[in-house]
Amino acid sequence: MPKIEIYTKDFCPYCKMAKDLLASLGQNWEEIDLTVHPDRTQEMLDRSGGRTTVPEIFINDELIGGYDDLAALHSSGQLNDKLS
Repeated sequence: MPKIEIYTKDFCPYCKMAKDLLASLGQNWEEIDLTVHPDRTQEMLDRSGGRTTVPEIFINDELIGGYDDLAALHSSGQLNDKLS
């Protein structure tokens, strides 16, 4: 299984959509909820090159981006390659 990490916040619809998409593909992930752990925000900023929106999704330490980026990879068929 790939290592998937998702930085999220409470009440974020795009975070939910990203998790729903990954769940539909049978994937597991580590969720870093910045609402609960605001001290990890700088970590997200450092890893994402300063991106401030959530979700920020990483697969095997590679920045995927947000939900729209994840959905585009899925639509193009490239997400399966990253997950295998």
